[in-house]
This record gives sequence, structure tokens and C-alpha cells, in this order.
Amino acid sequence: MSAHLPTPNGARADQPLLDVRHLKKYFPIQRGFLRRVVGHVRAVDDVSFQVRQGETLSLVGESGCGKTTTARCILRALDPSAGEILFRTEHGEVVDVANVPRSRMRPLRREMQMIFQDPFSSLNPRMTLLEIVGEPLLVNGVSSRAERIERVAQLLRLVGLRPEFMRRFPHAFSGGQRQRIGIARALALEPRLVVADEAVSALDVSVQAQILNLLEDMKARYRLTMIFIAHDLAVVKNVSDRVAVMYLGKLCELARPDALYAEPRHHYTAALLASIPIADPTVRPGLVPDALRGEPPSPLAPPSGCRFRTRCPRAEARCADEEPLLRAMGDDHWVACHFPVERAEFRPPGEPAPE
Repeated sequence: MSAHLPTPNGARADQPLLDVRHLKKYFPIQRGFLRRVVGHVRAVDDVSFQVRQGETLSLVGESGCGKTTTARCILRALDPSAGEILFRTEHGEVVDVANVPRSRMRPLRREMQMIFQDPFSSLNPRMTLLEIVGEPLLVNGVSSRAERIERVAQLLRLVGLRPEFMRRFPHAFSGGQRQRIGIARALALEPRLVVADEAVSALDVSVQAQILNLLEDMKARYRLTMIFIAHDLAVVKNVSDRVAVMYLGKLCELARPDALYAEPRHHYTAALLASIPIADPTVRPGLVPDALRGEPPSPLAPPSGCRFRTRCPRAEARCADEEPLLRAMGDDHWVACHFPVERAEFRPPGEPAPE
């Protein structure tokens, strides 16, 4: 896949905010008394994509596909095994986050923040809201306590919490309120890129809608660029500008939501969409060409060629011998498959069958 994908009208094709090129992250497996390396878990294996200024790119896929590992490598919470992560700073400088020295990461962390998945374990139970939300400010040079209190009060108002709550501890809040606190902490330094790692998966459906609306409001207010990680395709449909589908450490499809949900071209994407539950017994489920078979392979020993071939109903000998590369299938629609799904073979959930 080319490192330079097309960009939307009005954007500069040579200046994405984030350009991930051939990213790899392997975790070594050690055994024996001498802890010898006997293999590697290929969590992320040659992934490339771009994130444009002001857009929301969603990474979706089943558990273990490499979504969170990709995000943690982008933020340098994990050191990549190989590849480049080119980030354009507010001054226009392009920095390779994957290879920059650790001593230079602190200025970059002001511009790149994360909203964690679990709102209960991501907040220190021994710290008040003032300390939790104000800590990034303190670490980055806001030494005046009065300034921090004023800024924390402003952030709490923005996320729908009362400023007088800043003296309380996390145990006094519900899951939705804790996630709002996490969002306030992520926005404290006014970052340009925010990674939301399963930010609503631990919340009730009604609270999910509130948090998603809040994220949209914050994105518009601060002109944020977001990477939204989820395994629920129904959630990402309305918050994404583009959706990237991952399977076993590989990127298998990348498209705008309207195209992806109406006409998926990868068999794995089609199966994911057809599995979205619909709370209406009168609505017909989605239709895919053939059902998936088998279980997901182990990332310790992924299949040769196409990673999905052991479960794909259309797999042929070529799929075992030749790894498919991302190729254009339409306007801003990319798929890694030798035998993509034909448009007439898929029916989205809820859509009536043709006469």
C-alpha cells in the first residue's frame, strides 16, 4: 500500500497530521531458565495509513486484532519493532515518533493524548479531580495553583461536570462521569490528536450516546483529530470520517462509512456488518455470500499469504501463496483481498431483499 493515500477535497495531500508507514510490533516469547526468545507474537504486522487534519479515523476489528497496540505505538507508549510514525507538529515540523529519542517525547505529548478504555482503573483513586485533571498542567509547566484550579474548573464545565466536584475522589462518580473526567484530562493541554481507546465500551448504551455526543462537541470546539478504537461497528458508523478494519495485525479494508457499510469489499468486513444485532424481529438480518468458518488463527504463527484465508469461504491457492496488498476499489475505498465481495452479494442489515 502506498504511504500517500488520497485526501479529501480542500486538504493538502502531502501534509497529513499523522502518517503511519509499515508499522510493526512484535512481542518476544521467552522460555527456559535463560529466557531465550523462541518466537514472536505479531500483534501489528506492516500496517500503513494516514490520519488527516480534523478527521476521525476509526480502527475496528475483533479483540486481539492489534487496534490498541497500534494506538499505543502511535503515542509511543510502546516502542515499535519497525516502521515510521510521522507526526506533523503545530510548528509544521514532521517528527518520526517511532524513532525519536525519549528525551524529545515530552513536547510531543502535549499534542497527542489518550482517552483510556476503563473509566474505573484509569483514574488514581487517591487523587482528587483537581489533581487528576491538573496533573498534565503541572507536569508541563503550569506551576501556579490558582491557574490550575481555574483551568480545571473550565474543563469540568466543558465536559458537563460542576467545578465544585474538583475536591472529590473518583469513587464518588458513576462510570459515565468518570469517562468525562478522563476526557477533561486528555483535553487539558489542548492536544491536536486524541486517541479514544474503546472509550464507550464499558458504559451503558444511554451513557455511550452522551459520551459520543460529548466527543463530537469537543472535536468541533478544539478542532481535534481523533483515532477512535472500537469493536462495535454500530457505534463507529456515526462518529467516523473513515473506518479502517483490522484482522490479525493487518489492515484489510479502509473506506468512508457510507461506502463501507453499504458495500463492503472484504469478506471479513461483510461478516462483521452482517453480525450487527438489530432490536426488531421484523427486520431482516444482513446477508453475506457465505458464512465464516473456523476460529481465528494464533498471532504466534499466522497463516501464509492472506491472514484471513483459513476462514474465508472464497479462499484459493493464490491466497496461500501471495499476500494481498491494499488496492483502490473506488473513491477513497481500499481493500486487501484477491477476490473481493461483489456489490450484489451483500445486503446491509435491515435492508429489504430484492424482488
